[in-house]
Amino acid sequence: MPLVPPLSSEANPEVADMASFFNETLGFCPNSVLTMMRRPEIAKAFINLNMAVMDNQGAVTSAFKRLIAYVSSNVSGCRYCQAHTIRAAERYNAEPDQLDHVWEYQTHPSFSEAERAALDLAVAASTIPNAVDAPLIKRMNRYWSENDIVEIMGVIALFGYLNRWNDSMATTIEPDAIRSGEILLANTDWETGKHR
Repeated sequence: MPLVPPLSSEANPEVADMASFFNETLGFCPNSVLTMMRRPEIAKAFINLNMAVMDNQGAVTSAFKRLIAYVSSNVSGCRYCQAHTIRAAERYNAEPDQLDHVWEYQTHPSFSEAERAALDLAVAASTIPNAVDAPLIKRMNRYWSENDIVEIMGVIALFGYLNRWNDSMATTIEPDAIRSGEILLANTDWETGKHR
């Protein structure tokens, strides 16, 4: 049972219109956003931040941003966000080998050295206490532009917010996200947990 139940998408037409962004990403408006709609300014700020972070201005693709978000959410333990991010990665045409072997990214041939560095950053930045160190900073600067690093950190930080929000709220996971979790994360220990 969620800490605070979501509102209907019709509760605030202006926010609901903004939230249509998620129809492309996920195929539905997330319950997390519908809960934020209880304070429309929070929902608007979040949606605008999400759109800015997920906008592609450099070498970081939409699919890879979702894989970064998945790795970050997995480290944080948020089952809700794990299902959403792996679903979004698939919807944005992530390579099937990367979807299937994301936790073997350090050695699997479907990941480049640049991608390995970015996913190592997702793990280190999502760990408490923070584990980003000088060697990792050097690797990131070897493979990514400063602007790309800002985009990558934007994804990690955005999902830091979402992981805390959804795990603390015990946000009810949507049926389509459950199906994605069950199919795409079948080789992991993923379950809905408190997000029923």
